[in-house]
Amino acid sequence: MSLALSNKRVRDGARTRLAIEREALRLFAAKGVDGASIKDISAAVGVVDAALYRHFASKEEMAQAIFAQHYGALAQAIREIAGRPVPFRDKARALVALFCRLFDEEPDVFAFLLLNQHAHLRFVPKEAEGNAVEALRGLMREAYRRGEITESDADLAAAMALGAVVQPAVFKLYGRLKGPLGAHAEALTRAALAVLRCGGVEEDNRPRVRAPA
Repeated sequence: MSLALSNKRVRDGARTRLAIEREALRLFAAKGVDGASIKDISAAVGVVDAALYRHFASKEEMAQAIFAQHYGALAQAIREIAGRPVPFRDKARALVALFCRLFDEEPDVFAFLLLNQHAHLRFVPKEAEGNAVEALRGLMREAYRRGEITESDADLAAAMALGAVVQPAVFKLYGRLKGPLGAHAEALTRAALAVLRCGGVEEDNRPRVRAPA
């Protein structure tokens, strides 16, 4: 076999794999991994079923590989923001913008990561380089160490911050919020900062005035 022919086969194989990953991601986001069949994916790509098995041993392996790829990319983006020499408030604003941009520009990726995380998190590395939650946890731990947030439990802080953004995203997925998620970025940032009591803001202990009966 000539080198040119060998290189062409490699390029064709790489293009086919990318097409498989793209269509599988779209179908997994729309139907779930259980709801999307190998035949669905091969038909969307325009290849026979056997072509998929040349790249992935099973649909489950395909889903795990796609999840790890995008989850790792998200972890790297979080780590980049965490490493910026700016106050936590600015990092929080950048993180919310990142999640909103992912939702608005790559909705299939966001939906797949959000709706399928419980099935795949056990397969991702524990290190922050490939684990988005661990990367976020590290950011929260450093913010507490610097006195920028008052929540000392990094896991709880990460969960609360994610909840302030992810739950509105779920509402957006099901049509309960209008417009792009990015249009709500400032409100989501304020919510995340408030739940973390950023800056050491203490709870309001003023006496409450009861409304008339």
